[in-house]
Amino acid sequence: MVYRSLSNRIFDTFNVAALFIVAMIMIVPFILIISGSFAPAEELLKKGVVFFPSSYTLDAYRYIFSTDSLVRSMLVTIYITVAGTLLNLFFTSITAYGLARRDLYGRRAIMLMIIFTMLFNGGIIPTFLVVKAFGLLDSYNSLIIPTAISAFNLIIMKNFFQQLPDGLEEAAKIDGCNDFGILFRIVLPLSLPALATFALFYAVGHWNTFFSAILYINDSNKWPIQVLLRQIVIMAQGGIGDSGQFNEHFVVPPSQTVSMAVIVVSTIPILLVYPFLQKHFTKGLLLGSVKG
Repeated sequence: MVYRSLSNRIFDTFNVAALFIVAMIMIVPFILIISGSFAPAEELLKKGVVFFPSSYTLDAYRYIFSTDSLVRSMLVTIYITVAGTLLNLFFTSITAYGLARRDLYGRRAIMLMIIFTMLFNGGIIPTFLVVKAFGLLDSYNSLIIPTAISAFNLIIMKNFFQQLPDGLEEAAKIDGCNDFGILFRIVLPLSLPALATFALFYAVGHWNTFFSAILYINDSNKWPIQVLLRQIVIMAQGGIGDSGQFNEHFVVPPSQTVSMAVIVVSTIPILLVYPFLQKHFTKGLLLGSVKG
């Protein structure tokens, strides 16, 4: 049995208590949202906050799925997330691999320019003008191409590539493998933890696309789920459901219940992705953060 001093036990107790409080601060609001989305309209309007409803109802979910607006927005968000993440990983990987090569001419200058973009940017209006000049307005490309590479993720992935043994590349070149072959056949398969980590980062960012969609997308049929959620909150419940599909005894849920149900529907899919990448998450992030 390992002896632990009193100070260590006190620190562990304080650490566990602090982490528990932080976890509750994050988990309790989500539990309230899930419970509220299933609560009857009368009980939610009367109590305001419901942890355990006296009865459960699916009226809010029936209401938001009574129109194809939610499903269409979900499909748009899924497309943006999948296509954007794949594009992010491709460009980040090939750029990071090139910068990880110590024989690259102008490598230091390129790195300084990349770091500069982390500190300064053109702003909203210049970025909007650039997107407009390239004809990307009102298209899904406006939500994908301008964010093709994250400077922070690029630097971490470059550091990860630099930690791979040089002998692997030398052996591959002896076998007649070119630079692209080394990247796609050797480097990337060995970098799956890092790729999984950044895939999660990029996917969450695309799934939560909101401000860019408001700026660049005018067609409501192309709105991602986060923008539709905003419209539901602002416009209450008007126009998002088709009451004609329900019988005369159906009571339209209050806007608060509908908003909670949409939050649940828009959040659960991205949460389901995390368990598949969780085992790579910590390992991939730390491996690229040790060496500069």
